[in-house]
Amino acid sequence: MRIAVSIPSQELELYEDGKGMIRRYWISSARNGAGQINGSFCTPLGKHIIRAKIGAGQPVNTVFVRRRPTGEIYTPCLGRSFPGRDWILTRILWLSGSEPGFNRLGKVDTMRRYIYIHGSPDTVEMGKPGSIGCIRMCNRDLLELFDMVNAGTQVDIGG
Repeated sequence: MRIAVSIPSQELELYEDGKGMIRRYWISSARNGAGQINGSFCTPLGKHIIRAKIGAGQPVNTVFVRRRPTGEIYTPCLGRSFPGRDWILTRILWLSGSEPGFNRLGKVDTMRRYIYIHGSPDTVEMGKPGSIGCIRMCNRDLLELFDMVNAGTQVDIGG
């Protein structure tokens, strides 16, 4: 398996060896565009891998903070109570850069920037940039993707 993310088209494609593309999903990348630097709130480009899969077995809409379930389940009412919160829901695919000096180590380290592919509230619009660096997906799409990939899966993010 291999994942290709296109920032311009706001799509994530899943490829299976010998079969080509097998799934395509709408995503929402960073509203600040593409970029590598820590603190830029941009989505990093280049070759990555899934370093860790987090949240297996948790209910849909489980709220995560620092990669840990908070015990909350997202609802629109909870969302209204915390309007500025960056919601990380359901599952997390934690990315790690594979290109030293470009998206790995130093001020450009994707993993140390805590860049994930993660679930979002149903009200978050996909197909349009809006995150603070991560790649957001609809929960149902993320659940399907999560079950199809393993830690170590290659993720190419192109701008």
